Formats: sequence, structure tokens, C-alpha cells
Amino acid sequence: MADFLQRFLGGAKSSVSSASTDIDADFADFATAASPVAPSHAASNAAAATATASTASTFDTAHLSSAGRPYTKWYRVWERATLADFYQELVLLPILLLVVLVNLWGSRANRLRAKQWAATHLPMLESEFASIGFSGKKSSRLGLKDDAESSELAKTLVGSTDVPDDMMREKSKDTYVTYATGRQNVAWLDVKLTLYPRYNPFKWFAEVIGSFFLDSMPMPVERMEATAYCFDGKEKAMVSQSESQGGGSKESTYDGFVWAVVHKDKMRQLRDDRYDVSLTTTKDHPKLPAWATVMSESAEVTEALLTPELVKAVTDAGEDLEALIVSDQPIDAPKKLNDTIPRKRVSLSLRLNHSAPSTSLFAIFLRLPDHLVNTAHFRPEAMRKIRSTREEEMRKIRKVDEDEKAEERRTQSEKVKREERDRKLGKLSDVEQKKFLEKEREKEVRKSQKKKSVKG
Repeated sequence: MADFLQRFLGGAKSSVSSASTDIDADFADFATAASPVAPSHAASNAAAATATASTASTFDTAHLSSAGRPYTKWYRVWERATLADFYQELVLLPILLLVVLVNLWGSRANRLRAKQWAATHLPMLESEFASIGFSGKKSSRLGLKDDAESSELAKTLVGSTDVPDDMMREKSKDTYVTYATGRQNVAWLDVKLTLYPRYNPFKWFAEVIGSFFLDSMPMPVERMEATAYCFDGKEKAMVSQSESQGGGSKESTYDGFVWAVVHKDKMRQLRDDRYDVSLTTTKDHPKLPAWATVMSESAEVTEALLTPELVKAVTDAGEDLEALIVSDQPIDAPKKLNDTIPRKRVSLSLRLNHSAPSTSLFAIFLRLPDHLVNTAHFRPEAMRKIRSTREEEMRKIRKVDEDEKAEERRTQSEKVKREERDRKLGKLSDVEQKKFLEKEREKEVRKSQKKKSVKG
């Protein structure tokens, strides 16, 4: 029993010894080979490693980064980075912060500017129209019922920015629009405010510099543009009988013409940019200030529209007035006869100043369609010249249209002839094709000779 236990417990030791003694004879030389001797440089390296063993206990040099700092876990940013690694960001972040702050300030300043205009003019629109803004409601948002209440609201709103958001829409950061409808003789009114790009000083500066060197780039200004589209007897076609203000009980038509009071600095630009204004002739009027002039198609039209109230309003507006235009012709030059259909409208363009604006001209502009319906019915002799101008323009358009159609027919005929010629040539032999081409060449020579003889 003791021998068994001894063999069992000491079996591992005996197995190793037996394995070492049972080595294959083929490997005997390797088993008895001497241990290799380290070269001199290996010994020196080993000595250096022994000398630095004390410092290796702090950290392993193999874990040093390229900057000489110890490598740590990825989330230990404070151990792997220093302030020098973020110099570029430290320069860019203040610039980005400045751009954002300027953008926010410019957008807020423009919004405040638009609401200041709205606080002054919305009560006037409320007293004239049944619906203002984009809410779609026909009832008044400001709740005005009479002139006394309107004036009280005007006193409340002037100088404040407490204006309903749906009464003026921000189309862009420098463009604001509003809309009004529900009035006799006027189908709808569009108002557009164009402000300085305060949110982008670089764009503002580029526009100012470009206006000095390029005639095609105007000087940036803050401007209010309003356009009232007249019914001109089409109330039933535009709105239902229940919605029509006045229900068509009074005829809302008037004679078509183009007439304008403009600032002399804008006269040339208006002639170049607008087809309707280009039909008029310019003449100074003694009642108007020296900086304003009249552009009209008839002197009788000027005498009927240039009332003392309008003259006073133009004088009060000062040189902020750019143009007050009554027109029935398109702004862009018509290319088709359908484009010459009269679309009567009244437009007003005013510069916006930081001082308190004069609202008398805007008030007259709102009531001008009523004045046109009442007084713009002229003698046939006065309208004869205006109609002749319209007919002459229509003849030009008709002639251009006929020339285009004739050219199209000519092109189509030549295409048919060419296809017929190619079809005939495809059926001929090589000799017959050669004769056919020679005859064509002779015909072309005879035609050219006839043309030369006719010219001579």
C-alpha cells in the first residue's frame, strides 16, 4: 500500500525524469548544447535597464505619447490634453459668438423697426379694411368701431411694439409683409417693408460699396411699398355677393391711364424698370415741390388727380416720397396680347426714416381708389391719345406675334421639303443622285445671280 501511494504521489516527478531520459537520439545534440552568450551591446543594455529599474516603477516609458505625456484612458481628457491643443478653437469661438450676437441683434432691431411702423399705420388700415393680416378672419383683430376708438388705439400703439404677430409676417430677416382686404372699390392691399440687412453687416457694407461703383446696384434704403388692387367693376367675379363691400351697388370702374408723382432722382430708374411708366411724358408742375415731378399721359388727368390735399401730403412727406403711381398697364413689357389686359392698381413707395413719419400721404393713398371712381371719367378727346398709345403698343405686339408665327410656319415648311427631298434621294441610284444634286446646285447659282442683279 505504501509503495502504491508513493508511486501515485510522486508520479509527476518520475514522469519528468523519465521524459528527459527518453529524448530522441536525433535531438541529443540540441539537448546538450551550451547556452548562448549575450554580446557586448546586449550586456550594456541590460546594465542600463538595471540602472533605470527604479524610475520604471513610476510609469512605463512605452506608454508615453508623442508629446511626452503618459498615455491614459480615452475619457481622461485633462491628462492627455493641454491649453496649447485648443489655440485654433480659442480664436474661432469668439468670432462665431460675435457673428451670432450680431445676427440676433440685427434681426431683433429689424423686427422692432417693422412693429414700430405697424403701430403707426395699422390703425389707419383698420379704419379702412375689414380684415388685416394673415389670420383669415373677416372680423377686426384690433376691434375698432369708430374714429374715436381708432384714434385712441393709435395713441396706445404709437411707440410700442404690442402688435399681433399674424398682422405682419416676417418673410425674411429684412423683409416684412402684411395684407388687407374687405373694402369698397379695392380688392386687396399688399404692403412690403424692406429694411437694412442689420443681421449681416458684411452684406450691408458690400451693397453700399457696390452702389458707388455700379449703376445697376442701387443704394440700400429702408422702403415701404404698398399696392392697392382695384375692383374695376369685377366685384362679382372676385368675391361673392355677401362678401363684397357695397355689393356692387355703385359702379367701381374708371378710365384706364398711367399717372404718377415721382421724385426726380427716381424718374430715370422708373422709366427703365417699368413698362407702364415708360408710356408717360414728364412735366414739372408749379404746385409741387422742386424735387417732385409729374409723369402723365394727359394734362387733363393731372388736373383731376393733383388735388390740394395730395399736394400738401406730398410736401409733408418730403423727399421720402419715391413714387405714387396710378396704372392700368403691366410693369413688365407685354409679349402677348393677353398681357395687355388692364389691371388697375395704385402704388406707393416711401422711404422709411427714423424720425416720426408723415401719415397724411399714406391716408390719401388708401382713399385714392374712391377718388378715381368718382372723378376719373374723362372726355373722349382726352382719352383719345391714351387709347391711341394703347392701340399702337398692341399693334407692335401683334406684329411681333405674327412674325413669330410666320417664322414658325416657314421653318415647318422647310422641314417638310427637306424630308421630301431626302425621301426622293433615298430612292435614286448613285448616278441619278449625282444628277439631282447638280441640278440643285445650278438652281442655287441662278438664284444668287438674280439677287445680285436686283441689288445692282
